[in-house]
Amino acid sequence: MVGNGVRKLIERAQPDADCDTVDKLLALFKEYYDKNCMVDTKPYKGIPELLSTLNESGVAVAVASNKYQAAATRIVRHFFPDIEFVTIQGQMEGRPTKPDPSIVFSVLADHPTPKSQVLYVGDSGVDMETARRACVESIGVTWGFRPATELRDAHADHIVSSPSEILDFLSDPF
Repeated sequence: MVGNGVRKLIERAQPDADCDTVDKLLALFKEYYDKNCMVDTKPYKGIPELLSTLNESGVAVAVASNKYQAAATRIVRHFFPDIEFVTIQGQMEGRPTKPDPSIVFSVLADHPTPKSQVLYVGDSGVDMETARRACVESIGVTWGFRPATELRDAHADHIVSSPSEILDFLSDPF
């Protein structure tokens, strides 16, 4: 049920709920999640090292998440306090959730970059579809919450099984 933002999660979990009920459940979810979003949460193995290597090499790093903005920012800043992100963007009112590519376009507006120089890294079919719709190259990762088959079915340009493999797709050698 996850992958398209919290509102969609609630709508999927409560398909008969009206809009007011969904709004109330969303408020309750956010209240709970704001207090507990770090519980049983940690970065995947190798991600802190990958992000440090990217920063040290001058590679711009951004976050585009379907988590609501406040949670996305809080989680990223908590687990990666020493990493420089050009932007951290979560779901915002009025902007469609992924796989709509609007969030990618917003990231690129914050940090103008030719699409030919963008690598969109994600762990789900939603991410691969977002990259496809934004016309940027995608890397599907197998350590996330979806299987590699979903990434292949969603036409990932590349699939990797460890964070260090992402470095192989950068223009400049390491």
